[in-house]
Amino acid sequence: MIGFDEAQALLAAEVRPLGSEEVPLAEAHGRVLAEPVHAGVSSPRRDVSAMDGFALRNADAAVGARFRLVGESFAGGALPPALGQGECVRIFTGAALPEGADRVVMQENCTFGASDMTITAQFGPGWHVRKAASDFAEGDLLLPAGTLLEPGAVVTLAAADRATAEVHKRPKLAIIATGDELAPPGSAHADPLKIPESVSFGVAALAREYGAAVEAQLSGEDELPALRRLAERALACANVVVVTGGASVGQRDYAKAMFDGQDLEFLFSKVSIKPGKPVWLARSQGRWVIGLPGNPGSAMVTARLFLAPLLAQLQGRAAQEVLDWIELPLGGQFPADESRTNFARAVLTPSGLMPLGNQDSGAQAPLSRARWLVRCEPATRVTPGGSTGMALNF
Repeated sequence: MIGFDEAQALLAAEVRPLGSEEVPLAEAHGRVLAEPVHAGVSSPRRDVSAMDGFALRNADAAVGARFRLVGESFAGGALPPALGQGECVRIFTGAALPEGADRVVMQENCTFGASDMTITAQFGPGWHVRKAASDFAEGDLLLPAGTLLEPGAVVTLAAADRATAEVHKRPKLAIIATGDELAPPGSAHADPLKIPESVSFGVAALAREYGAAVEAQLSGEDELPALRRLAERALACANVVVVTGGASVGQRDYAKAMFDGQDLEFLFSKVSIKPGKPVWLARSQGRWVIGLPGNPGSAMVTARLFLAPLLAQLQGRAAQEVLDWIELPLGGQFPADESRTNFARAVLTPSGLMPLGNQDSGAQAPLSRARWLVRCEPATRVTPGGSTGMALNF
């Protein structure tokens, strides 16, 4: 059994990105860039107005000054005529400034007719001009490789005049839920010996949040030949196989044995954490297999701690980008363990982080309220009253 930090270091050192593919801009959201993006055009491409008003020479601007109106300028329209002394152009937001103009006076500060305009009110210090390339210039690096294309980054990608993006391939994920007691949700009520199989649905949701494409959600009873067939099926369709349950040392715990004959090479087989000690990670013929405990609380905590960074690195991101621990105030006393690093589920209140009352690894109702994991080191007890702890969004 190894420590949490050692397990994370092994994961970070061994997991490599998948290949890349080109996708249309409309499908780029949530993907990770495999190459840097440089601006194909400048922004703005020339001096443009930041307001609706009148473009003129600043040297002519004064309250009471009267101007000859010589044209109009609309965003995307033809370039307006160049200005001489005492001339102006009616201009609209985003429209090109005429040659010779260097200021825009907002229309609220002016009166105008068909052929002239007068500045009638104090127009303030703002020039209301966006200078050419003031946002970025053609050729500028806008998005480095490894950027997660969140909504704002998609705007930047499009502004770079890119119709496509070269991104890392999504990991294909297969989940195998094991256990004689499991029944599909909606059917467990018919058999008093069954419980709804809930864990694979939570793991699938988490995997999608971190960029995976869930190819299969499989379920098998604790019967080794059948589980081996499921393992072969999962490995055939996925880059990452997640097994839930059967990870301990019980007589019918087959999570590892089901991969006999698949050249399973372990990075780690047990981690000194609570909950989730039985979590394991291995390679099988170029694919990754991760075993999560069957208890829902343990499964979701270990999925957040190990599956999320695994998926991130397969997509060209650093594991630490999704293990972004931050220091936050603690408003309550957190549980500790004598020998293992504990990850307590918590909520953030005005007084600080508060542990959920039920930290049992089998508890499912508290998962709907848990928003943070608080790391508690062995043989310590975190106390409130101004203390802080390291927390991870959950």
